[in-house]
Formats: sequence, C-alpha cells, structure tokens
Amino acid sequence: MALVWGIPTLYVVLSVVLWAMQEKITFPAPRSALPDPLKTLGYGEQVELRMHDGTKLVGWYLPPLRLPSPPSAAVLWFYGNGETIGAIWPIIRDFRPPQAALLVLDYPGYGASGGRTSEAGIYEAADLAYDALVKRADVDRRRVYVYGRSLGSAVATHTAATHDVAGLILESPFTSARGMAARHYRIFPRFLVRLRLDNIGAMPRIHCPTLIFHGTADMLVPITMGRDVAAAAGGPVEFVMIDGAGHNDTYDMGGEAYKQKLAAFVR
Repeated sequence: MALVWGIPTLYVVLSVVLWAMQEKITFPAPRSALPDPLKTLGYGEQVELRMHDGTKLVGWYLPPLRLPSPPSAAVLWFYGNGETIGAIWPIIRDFRPPQAALLVLDYPGYGASGGRTSEAGIYEAADLAYDALVKRADVDRRRVYVYGRSLGSAVATHTAATHDVAGLILESPFTSARGMAARHYRIFPRFLVRLRLDNIGAMPRIHCPTLIFHGTADMLVPITMGRDVAAAAGGPVEFVMIDGAGHNDTYDMGGEAYKQKLAAFVR
C-alpha cells in the first residue's frame, strides 16, 4: 500500500521541484572574471551597461580586425547557457567575422555581470546591447548581425524579431522551452514549463536572411529542432549541417568551413 501511494507522491514532489527549479536548470549562470581584451587579444575594450534596476552588465566591444572605412558591420554575440566571456573568448577570437565589429555581454548573473538570471533579464540585456551597438559612430546600424548559440539562439531571435537587423545566425537552435521539456522531461506535463524561450514563435516575425548551423549528432538539441526553426522563418534561410558534430563540438568539427561561412554571411 505504501508503494502504491509512494509513487504518485514522488511524482508530485518531482513535478513541484522541476516547476520551482526550472530557471536554475535552464540558467546555470557560471561565474568568471571578465578578461581584459587588451591583455588577452591585444585589442578591444571592456563595456558596462546598466539595466533598468541598476544591475551592471559587462562585456567586450571588439573593432574589426580588417579595418574597413567606418562605419563597419557589427555582430551581437549571444552564447550558450553554460558559457561566459571568460570561458569562450578563444572561440570569439578565432571565429568572429574579421571585417565586422563585435559586442558580447555576460548575461545577468553570468560571468562578471551582476544580478540574477531570468528570461526577461536576458532579453533586456539583449535590448541594451543592441542599443549600445547602433549608437556607436563606428558601426553601421543598417549592418548589425545577431549570432546566438543554443540558449543564445532564443536571445538572438528575440533581438531579430524586435529590432532592425541585417541578418541572423543561429547555432544549434531549439524550438522552445516547452519543446525541450517534452524531449528531456517527457513524463511531466508541459503546463509546468513557465519559460517560453520560443524560437518557433519568433521566427515568423523575422524577415532578414538567416544562417543556421546544426550538428548532425546533436543529442541535446536534435537537428530536427534546427530544421523546424528554419521552416518557421519569415525570410530566406540557409541551413548548414556540421557532419558528426554534437552539441558542444560544433566549432571543432566545423573548423575552417564554419568560420568562412560565417564570415561570408556577415558582409
């Protein structure tokens, strides 16, 4: 009899825990110091932005490596949920389009930024980053591109759906928070998911050219999700499969071809 009652009770308890902890699960918010780009790369500057509640966000602004006549194109870079600038700066260094400026922020609660991570908070951070970028005299506001990887894909689609951008680059995009929950927590009802992170919902409102990279062996965000995101787009899409890549080795597996495709897209 205890077992009969115990299993439903355990299910209810786990459901409550998942409902209460979903932000912690989705936003692990690793902390790390913000490297000095001048010491790390030999160029660039640290930036600080303030959210409406006073929370300080920090990041990097990097000028183009190849110096075109200003103003130049620019890329807003949004990373994945377990990353920080301090962890991924070698990827930014190696894969950034050389002819474009780049702005990357640590999300609220991530890296060296203050505050607590929330879905609304990462969207506010994206809006602040976009506004800061287009106000720069050395940036052509008509040629701002948005890049988002994994969790960052939802931040990128939010930005592209609510601001004027020249192009959108997504890597390993998922459909939505509920889509991910249905895949990884399928025994629990979807109504427990309070987060949206809705790429599928944002894509029909995005009419700029879109470039999507996705690993064929991605077990966390299957390539079928990337194809569903591509199919929902309101504008032209190029879908690039990275053969044999999982979720976290796309840069390694994509290599020079990935780098060149990204650079060619950001004109």
